[in-house]
Amino acid sequence: MMKNKKAVIFDLDGTLVDSMWMWKAIDIEFLGRYGYELPENLQREIEGMSFTETAVYFKDRFSLPLSLDEIKQIWTQMSIDKYRHQVSLKPGAREFLEFLKTHGIKAGIATSNGREMVDAVIESLKISSYFQVVTTACEVAAGKPAPDIYLKVAGHLKTEPERCMVFEDIPAGILAGKRAGMTVCAVDDEFSRDLREEKCSLADYFINDYYELLNGVMA
Repeated sequence: MMKNKKAVIFDLDGTLVDSMWMWKAIDIEFLGRYGYELPENLQREIEGMSFTETAVYFKDRFSLPLSLDEIKQIWTQMSIDKYRHQVSLKPGAREFLEFLKTHGIKAGIATSNGREMVDAVIESLKISSYFQVVTTACEVAAGKPAPDIYLKVAGHLKTEPERCMVFEDIPAGILAGKRAGMTVCAVDDEFSRDLREEKCSLADYFINDYYELLNGVMA
């Protein structure tokens, strides 16, 4: 899988860190404040959207009496403590990051999340030293499944798309990586497990955790 790869680009939530449970809880609490229940299809509707695109979607769909900045600030406040104290790396992720660093393979993060939240979890988990670049979808023209964010990270890493390996947990992210001309490995996550067949059909590879990958590359 890693043959001829010079850089690895990770999505964050559900791929590198175990945090999708947190966002469902936040959505339920946030919408409850305005008299709404969490729609069954919400996660699929907002899949891959940037932080700002998601705020626009919420404001329009639920007619929220808030500005986009107010919505994003509320979400940031609701998530920051959880990111700092309750979110952990996915199994084997730290060991895989160490493997990449040891072997001189560059690494970046391409996330739909807001910068303040990304910084909080990276600092809390003490993994900032493993990455040469961290980019959010708010920094590009369009969120996933558009390829923009992956191409931007590859540019920062000075690596051709075909030499990049992407790790993603949702179909929109997998499509973004493929549309960028990169090899994509889907990662298992509890909150997208019902989409496993779709993820496998879109991605080049699939892993249950990073230990499985390490056993392969180190064999």
